[in-house]
Order: sequence, then structure tokens, then C-alpha cells
Amino acid sequence: MNYKILVQYDGTRYEGWQRQERTESTIQGKIEAVLSKMCGEEVQIQGAGRTDAGVHAKEQVANVHLKEQVDPQEVKQYLNRYLPEDIAVSEVTEVPERFHSRLNATGKIYVYRIATGEVKKVFERRYIYDFGEKPDMELMCRAAEILTGTHDFKSFCANRRMKKSTVRTIYSIDLKEKEGEIVITYTGNGFLHHMIRILTGTLLEVGMKKRSLSSVAELLEVRDREKAGFTAPAKGLTLEKVLYSPLQKESETL
Repeated sequence: MNYKILVQYDGTRYEGWQRQERTESTIQGKIEAVLSKMCGEEVQIQGAGRTDAGVHAKEQVANVHLKEQVDPQEVKQYLNRYLPEDIAVSEVTEVPERFHSRLNATGKIYVYRIATGEVKKVFERRYIYDFGEKPDMELMCRAAEILTGTHDFKSFCANRRMKKSTVRTIYSIDLKEKEGEIVITYTGNGFLHHMIRILTGTLLEVGMKKRSLSSVAELLEVRDREKAGFTAPAKGLTLEKVLYSPLQKESETL
């Protein structure tokens, strides 16, 4: 049987989603360890995306094939009983055998939070980048418009040895400002290594007038990571949702 699992986690103390041989501190590794205990044999899961160390998720998606049929509710209860307190499973459902959490995904929605006030957000410090300055929102929005669409985002990829295509489509970059905070929502068909964090750093440099709007357009042409902005901290980034149906309909529900 194939099961779809919706997972939420605080990524602060983990080395990212993907299982690694050098450490047990990964989200995938923790979930697989519990499922393997439940089934009495080694179990491997597939995740929709590899969130980096320190990045959070409200709705990461995974799927797992189990040899024996198990009540999805029992799987959910077992996982939540034995997973660490900073990882939780919100839903488990049976899905068609060919469903694959990563290959069937049509897009992802990420949210990046930036604190702009003078006073630190003490109780939210794990989930927000304490920038401490107020950038020009209009300039940031204009830069976001330049970056929206289908482009080669090699300048925004931390993996300099990337051999696969670095062309991606960003459907929208939505910036909203509230008291002491800027929230940036990115919706796209996929994102490169550190791409959103580099995009955020670049937008902030534009907002602080350390970078011109024309330079943003040039980044899409030069395809050089060294020319782009700084990499914003991982803690401000959260995977909000993985999309499996028409993007416009999904994004309207947020």
C-alpha cells in the first residue's frame, strides 16, 4: 500500500529534510526510524522536496510504500507518539500505487519572514530573520516583478557545480508589510539550492538601495552566483505547501 503523509516541523535543530549517513539529525531519518520500528523492517520514504538545515515546514509531503495494509489513522497515531516534539504528522491517507510525492508535485509555496523593527521578536526568533531595518517596499516589489516568470536562475543557485537545468518558473512573489515585519510568499514550479534565500537577500539589497533594479535584470543574464545578493538565514524560511493540482486554484486558497 502507498501512503501519503503530511508533515510539519521546526527545522531549527535538524540538518535538513534529506537522510544523511553522517548524522541522524534529519527529518526524513527520524520519520523512517519510527516507521521501521512500526513495521519491524527497514522503511524508506520519499519527500516532495529537500528543505535545507534550519528551514521549517507547515506542510511537507512524503509518501511511503508498506508491505502490509495498515489503517492510515494508526500510522498517524504511531508516528506522532514516537516522533520528536518538533516533528508532527497532520494527515496520513492511502493514495494510488503510482503516486510519488516529488515527481507528481506541480509546484511549491514558500514563505519568508523578515523582522524590520528595532525591537527583536524574542518569542519568534526561530522563525523570522531579524533584519532590524526597514527597506523600501516599493523598490522590492518592482524587483520582484523582474524576477517573476520563467528564467534561468543560475545566479540564484548555491550549487555552482549544478549540471541540470537551472531554468525555473516563479508564478508570483507576493510582498506584504505589517507592523515590524515583511512577509514574502514565493510560488513556483520548483526552486534551486538556496534559491529563495538568495532571492530574498537580493530583494533586501534593492530595498536598502545597495543594488539597482537594472542589476536585478542583469543577474538573469550573467548567470553568476557571485553577482547576486547575500543568502538570507534559513530560519526565516518555511515551506508552506506542496501543490499537486492547478497552481492558480491552489494559491487562491491561501
